[in-house]
Amino acid sequence: MALTAIATAAAGPIAFVALAGPQLARRLTRSPEVPVVSGALMGMALLMMADLISQRFPLNLSLPIGSTTGLLGGAYLLWLLTRSRTV
Repeated sequence: MALTAIATAAAGPIAFVALAGPQLARRLTRSPEVPVVSGALMGMALLMMADLISQRFPLNLSLPIGSTTGLLGGAYLLWLLTRSRTV
């Protein structure tokens, strides 16, 4: 249990990819259930995009990937909240 806590603390908000990837894939494929393969591919694409953004950030600042995924996850969450029809 302690090793899981240490790994989660070290990875930070990268875990949002595990939540957002399958949901984005489900929306793109318009499938009623969560697609496993396309969800994994979407998660891979999201993490690669976050890594690319963190490496190529303007002004030669190198952001940790956890911060980048947190920002992307926050933007995605805000988008979902504004698109939600039920509260």
